[in-house]
Amino acid sequence: MKKPELLAPAGNFEKLRYALHYGADAVYCAGKKFGLRAKADNFDLTALTEAVEYVHERDKKIYVTLNMIPHNADLDGLPEYVSELKDLGIDGVIVADPGVFSVVREVAPDLRISVSTQANNTNWRSVAFWCAQGAKRIVLARELGLHEIQEIREKVAPEMEIEIFVHGAMCISYSGRCLLSHYMTGRNSNQGDCAHPCRWKYHLIEETRPEEAFTIEEDATGSFIFNSKDLCLINEIPALMAAGVDSFKIEGRMKSLYYVATVVSAYRSAIDYAYDNPEVMQLDAGYYDELTKVSHRNYTKGFFSGKTTADDQNYGTGSYTRHYDFVGLVLEYDENSGMALIEQRNKVSIGDEIEIMIPGKGFIKQKIAMMTDTDGVAIESTPHPKMRYYLHMSVPVKSMDILRKQEQV
Repeated sequence: MKKPELLAPAGNFEKLRYALHYGADAVYCAGKKFGLRAKADNFDLTALTEAVEYVHERDKKIYVTLNMIPHNADLDGLPEYVSELKDLGIDGVIVADPGVFSVVREVAPDLRISVSTQANNTNWRSVAFWCAQGAKRIVLARELGLHEIQEIREKVAPEMEIEIFVHGAMCISYSGRCLLSHYMTGRNSNQGDCAHPCRWKYHLIEETRPEEAFTIEEDATGSFIFNSKDLCLINEIPALMAAGVDSFKIEGRMKSLYYVATVVSAYRSAIDYAYDNPEVMQLDAGYYDELTKVSHRNYTKGFFSGKTTADDQNYGTGSYTRHYDFVGLVLEYDENSGMALIEQRNKVSIGDEIEIMIPGKGFIKQKIAMMTDTDGVAIESTPHPKMRYYLHMSVPVKSMDILRKQEQV
């Protein structure tokens, strides 16, 4: 069994840094155009240049998304942009549209191409087709079960890499090819500007009573009829590794730094454990529990075991569940004093119990016993946004380690 790549989202440079710090093997990001996350910070060419250097210094990989579904006018400037990406030394591009694919092959024939999940690849024949065109990796549609993934792996040339999404938001439309947002708001999801109408609360209106809206009630809160639960396949990591999947992908370029770090850390630990213990097919519940400590919708395995059911939808709310607060980032640590310089992200007080997230070690709990301001004056709490303060640590920490606190019920 080979160890698969762990591929993490990088909505901006800070998230990229934390994705790598917490164990990602590779990141994917977008430039300022031709991608499907127009609302993310994204990277201009200067930032991409710095990102490529940063990633490669750590012997990791960086992929750039070119996965929008373009109209004629959207193709303007694409050949020049592909040429610029090639010169930057990125490790590959992620493409959904055949026209964009052909431009990349013409302009940069040696640049590795991954075919996006937006291309709706659900069978081994289509994967073989893309392989014959020169694609190096296929991002399979989310609408596939384990046995279908296994069959694709068995019937396609071994040099064609298989990538799947293992975690993140699910789209109500097939492989994310949605027209609902464009129809309702004029914002085209296939060009990176989705308004997420699948998360809205809907009412029923009868034709002759246009002013009277009837609630579609699943319960007292109403019903969110398009709202999928979030995908979580961490418990299936051993089975997916045995199936020969080459890359496990996490969705979330719009998510927070804390979300990216926590999810990457959990999957890093699960992959490493499954690789070191290939006879184990059932992971400890702690890996899954870790993923409940980020803001999330209820989790589902999606199509992993076959067709989805009513249980895979969130009918009661379009909101997220959150039980933990991201409270701080370690900036510096002094081994002699045991004091760490912290940048505040949420308030903590003397006596609070926090968890310190340490890459490769999970987390360690401690109670806050001593804090000072930057002048060394003792303080009782940290009420000011992004204030810097010193905190006495129970264990050694490093820059970029994260502090979190369970919300009080």
